[in-house]
Amino acid sequence: MKSKSVHNKWSWLLLVLSAVALLAFGSTRDSGPRTQADRIDAITKVLACPTCSGESVYVSRASGAESIRAEVARQIAGGQQSDDEIIAYIEARFGSRVLLVPRSTGLDSLIWVLPVFVLICAVGTLGFAFRRWKVVGSDSISVEDAQLVERALREDR
Repeated sequence: MKSKSVHNKWSWLLLVLSAVALLAFGSTRDSGPRTQADRIDAITKVLACPTCSGESVYVSRASGAESIRAEVARQIAGGQQSDDEIIAYIEARFGSRVLLVPRSTGLDSLIWVLPVFVLICAVGTLGFAFRRWKVVGSDSISVEDAQLVERALREDR
């Protein structure tokens, strides 16, 4: 019976690892060459409109967003730069406030690291608290409590 249970656990572990590996592979797979319009759309979706609140350049029709979209289209038509280089150029021109997704370097990396750190600390604190409660709950009862229970049991009979 035990070997079947162990075999079953290994099967589930293998299944979960396979699913994670396939999802990771599928999410990072490149879909092939993109058209210029696809590149313009992809870049303008990650850039924030400098005059709008919370809108991307892709969505906004403000004059600032239109000028950024035109600049992106001009640079893509030139064919000299990658998407990251174009985003860096726009960021240098307008500042980091134009990025909808913060960079993962420098001070901006705290946005990605801090929630993970807080989650790890919270789980660790809960684990410590549960272990402490378990230890406190498993201690033997005091003599006074034992006498009180015995007295209550005698009175019930």
